[in-house]
Amino acid sequence: MATTHSEDSASVDWSTKVAVAEQLVPLIGRLYRGNGIVLSIHGRSLLNLSPIDIVRIHRFARHVDGEELDIDFTAELVRAVVALAPGPASIDVARMNAVFRESASTDLADFISGELGDLVGNPPNETFGGRDVVLYGFGRIGRLVARILLSRSDGVGGLRLRAIVVRNGGAKDLVKRASLLRRDSVHGPFNGSVTVDEANSRIIANGTEIQVIYADDPAAIDYAAFGITNCLIVDNTGRWRDEDGLRQHLESKGVDRVLLTAPGKGSLKNVVYGINHESISDSDRIVTAASCTTNAITPVLKVMNDEYGIVYGHVETVHSFTNDQNLIDNFHSGDRRGRSAVLNMVLTETGAASAVAKALPELAGKLTGNAIRVPTPDVSMAILNLTLDRPTTKEELNKFLRSASLNSPLRQQIDYIESAEVVSTDFLGSRRAGIVDGLATITSGNHAVVYIWYDNEYGYSHQVVRVVEKMAGVSRPFFPEVRD
Repeated sequence: MATTHSEDSASVDWSTKVAVAEQLVPLIGRLYRGNGIVLSIHGRSLLNLSPIDIVRIHRFARHVDGEELDIDFTAELVRAVVALAPGPASIDVARMNAVFRESASTDLADFISGELGDLVGNPPNETFGGRDVVLYGFGRIGRLVARILLSRSDGVGGLRLRAIVVRNGGAKDLVKRASLLRRDSVHGPFNGSVTVDEANSRIIANGTEIQVIYADDPAAIDYAAFGITNCLIVDNTGRWRDEDGLRQHLESKGVDRVLLTAPGKGSLKNVVYGINHESISDSDRIVTAASCTTNAITPVLKVMNDEYGIVYGHVETVHSFTNDQNLIDNFHSGDRRGRSAVLNMVLTETGAASAVAKALPELAGKLTGNAIRVPTPDVSMAILNLTLDRPTTKEELNKFLRSASLNSPLRQQIDYIESAEVVSTDFLGSRRAGIVDGLATITSGNHAVVYIWYDNEYGYSHQVVRVVEKMAGVSRPFFPEVRD
């Protein structure tokens, strides 16, 4: 069958875009490694992507009028940033495009110079110093946080993964730890090289030497002996949830601050990045990153409460099973968790609804919650059943939530999708805290039901890293400036 003119044109158009993307790849890498510049499109990083992936992101990054984001604009913007050579920053190309289109400027290079001019002439090593990070515990979240940190290890400044602390599991412990980093049944293989230096008890990943420290007492480790100073401990074990338990870390030499990757108890500050991360002060030595569910629902609840007002609501979580459940029926100290996680839906409790109030006090006492554990290994869903102060329609609410995902200060946390075919595995690897499923939205007067997907491992781990960057003082300035 002869090729039609439209098919031929589409093929040429695709090839032309791929050719532009091929030229972009080294420039994107050069800006990151030489200047500490992170380029993204609606929060999706362009670093380490293939040319086809770059074209695909442009294909789906549409403007309000439905027009596709022009990859030629991205190329022109990237060349302008390379010529300007500014200091470290995070630049959203799609947002830059929108602001440029709304501006009176006709010259993109002049526009970029005006936006980033204050960063020019500031050497990266002076404006963006590095910070040592130690992972205490190397389970599901610990290894994913390690992957994220390692993917950024060749950039300017930022966070430096220096060590992991674990209990000694025997003669093959080091090899097994490295293997678990290298291969993951849910998230796939590690993007790079992982080797083992058994003589020095180190894992070497993408050129980064990670000291493996065996210890049972968090208060008796001399990190300084390994050249680790002023470090930030990320406690992934969940063994200690209160201030007294976590303060043990601060008794070890070389430790400055501690972050718990679980909900904290007592007076500890529970932080959901994007909501209350600015409340972290220099005097906060111990902070918690709340739970994956709290991180998924709080940003959406925040924008909905600001726009519509929430009278009360119920949060039902359909959550993938976790490692604290049994594979087959056996004794468990927790209710119902002794029953087989892979054969049953298991009704259990969740503190996520009440925990929202720790980050968003205006919702205190307004939410209830429950959870159902289901036989999937990752990606969960939260169903928000809300009574609002004023009525809305499905179309109005979805338009608002989509806009929040693209233009609000919470666009790193909220994503939005409309597809009749998506299922849980489609959200594996999402870097957002939660993804609103627009087609599932239900409204009736002032009552709304909103469905939120979330990768309870990887999406949450990105929220953890964002909090670590804030605590470490290495967060990049965002351009264009975030506007409500």
